[in-house]
Amino acid sequence: MSNFKVNKTEEQWRNELTDEQYRILRKKGTEMPHTGKYNLHFESGAYHCAACNQQLFESDSKFESSCGWPSFDDAIPGSITNILDKTHGMIRTEIVCSNCGGHLGHVFNDGPTETGTRFCVNSASVDFKNE
Repeated sequence: MSNFKVNKTEEQWRNELTDEQYRILRKKGTEMPHTGKYNLHFESGAYHCAACNQQLFESDSKFESSCGWPSFDDAIPGSITNILDKTHGMIRTEIVCSNCGGHLGHVFNDGPTETGTRFCVNSASVDFKNE
């Protein structure tokens, strides 16, 4: 059992998510840079967790970072949980959905806006909803 509101078995997650979503959201994978459908997507609306539908980011917080993944300078308050990540010989901050624990990506302190934050997110971990 986890500390998240949404708790499902791995079998349930496998049945509900695509193979790519499962690999990223549940196994902490990542997309190849510049391949995600939301990388260069700038419509008005909101980005929700692809696993549990919790709203994570507003479209006005999205910016072009040229890093190859969708980037946001702020998250909906309370929607993201930060986790220390020491994998791959690096020290980073992993971001997960605070509702289901789904892996979204990482957050960095190199953002170009006044927040100084860059939430680097996998497209497969989110769904976009128009306003």
